[in-house]
Amino acid sequence: MSGVRKVRVIGGGLAGPEAALTAAAMGCEVELYEMRREVDGEKILTPAHETTEFGELVCSNSLKSESPNTAPWLLKQEMRRAGSRLLALADATAVPAGHALAVDRVEFSKKIAEAIAAELRIRVIREEVTKLDLSGDVLTIVASGPLTSDALSRRIAELTGAGQLAFYDSISPIVDAETIDMERVYFAARWGKGTADYINCPMTREEYGAFYEALVTAEAAEAKEWEKAEYFEGCLPIEVLAKRGVDTLRFGPMKPVGLDDPKTGRYPYAVVQLRKENLRADSYNLVGFQNHLKYGEQARVLRLIPGLENAKFLRYGQIHRNTYICSPKLLDDRLRLKTHPMVLFAGQISGVEGYTESIASGLLAGLYAAELAQGREPEAAPRESALGSLTHYITHADAEDFQPANITFDLLVPLEEELRKKVRDKKERHRMVCERALASFDGWWQSRRASRSVSD
Repeated sequence: MSGVRKVRVIGGGLAGPEAALTAAAMGCEVELYEMRREVDGEKILTPAHETTEFGELVCSNSLKSESPNTAPWLLKQEMRRAGSRLLALADATAVPAGHALAVDRVEFSKKIAEAIAAELRIRVIREEVTKLDLSGDVLTIVASGPLTSDALSRRIAELTGAGQLAFYDSISPIVDAETIDMERVYFAARWGKGTADYINCPMTREEYGAFYEALVTAEAAEAKEWEKAEYFEGCLPIEVLAKRGVDTLRFGPMKPVGLDDPKTGRYPYAVVQLRKENLRADSYNLVGFQNHLKYGEQARVLRLIPGLENAKFLRYGQIHRNTYICSPKLLDDRLRLKTHPMVLFAGQISGVEGYTESIASGLLAGLYAAELAQGREPEAAPRESALGSLTHYITHADAEDFQPANITFDLLVPLEEELRKKVRDKKERHRMVCERALASFDGWWQSRRASRSVSD
C-alpha cells in the first residue's frame, strides 16, 4: 500500500470536507465528490437540502454545548487539539447561543468552500458516485451522509452483504425575527448559564393545553413512496413525542425549569425556545420542534405559541431519510470495512448522530486514510478519549439493535468502581472522566505525530 497516495472522498456535507481537508494537509492528493450541483441553471439537490454548498446544515445550527466537562465539550476539545478544520471554521462563524456553539449557517458553508478552494491538493468533482473503486489504487472515504443516493446505497448494500438500514427524522421550522412579538417573550439561558441569547416563549397551563390539543390532532404531511416512519429516538418529530403523553413535551423540548420569566420571577408552565440562525439575528429556529405536519397545519399550530401569533415562517419542518450501515458488523476501529480495508466510512452513514460527531468521524477517517495512503498502519484513537469512545460504540455496539448515537458520558469509559464510590458528586466525576480522556488523547496525539515525523 506504500504506493497509494490518492484519497477519494464521497460527500460534501460535514464529514467529507473535514476528511478531505485533513488528508490534504497530510500531503495526500484528494478527490472530493459531491452529487448536489447545478446543471444548465437547474439545481440537483436531495429531498432535504436547499443549496449545493458544502457543509449545509439542514436542521439545527447548533454544534452543542461548550460548557466545560460535558461530553460534547470534551469531543470538541479533542478535535481542536487535533486541528479540526471545520470546527475552527465553526468557531469563526459562531453566533451567540448561550453555552452552546451555534453557527451562522450561510457563513459557515462559505468558509468551508473557501478552505477547500484554497487547498491545492483537493480536486472537487460535482457528480453522483454510483460505484466504489476496489482496485487498490485509491483509498475511498464514504461520507455520503444520511441522504445517500439510491444507486450508491444499493452498491454499498451489495458490497457489505448486510443491506442498508434507514430511519427518518425531521427538521425544525425557522421564523422571521421581525414577526416575533417581543412584548410576550423574554431572553434567558437555562439556570443563567452562558449569555441570555435564547428567546423564550412562556406558556400558562391553559395555553399549553390548547397548543397540545392542536398539535396531537394536526394533520401530518402525506408520506412519499420512499418514506417509512422509523424515526431516530433522539430526534423524534414533536407530534410523535407529544402522543406519548400530555406532559412529555414539558419534560423535553418545552422544559421550563431554570428559565425564570422576569415578569413573574418564576419559570412558566412550559416554554418554547428560539435560537439565532445568524449574526444578524434576523431569523430564529424553534429548538427541538422538528416535525412532519402539513405546512398549513404547522402555521396554525405554531402560531398558538405566545409571541408567534403573527409569525412568518421562513422554513417549515419536513421529513427526510437517514441511511446508515450496520457498523458493528462491518467496520474495524479505524473505520475501515473489514472485508474491503481500502474503503472507510465517516459521518452519519457510519452510525454517528449529530453535526459535531460527523465532523469528528471525518477527522479520524481523514487521518487514518492519509496514514494508510502513505504506507503506515494507523493507531486507533484511545478508548478513554471521546473520539475513541464514539468510534468504539459504532464498531462494538449490539449489531442486532444498532441505532446511531450522539456523544454522551454513557459511551465513555467509566471511572473505576472504588473511585465512583468515593466521589459522589456527579459533576466532579464528569470532570475526572474528561481529565483522563484529554490526557489519553494528548498521549495518543503526540505519539502519532512523533511516529509520523520519524517515518517521514
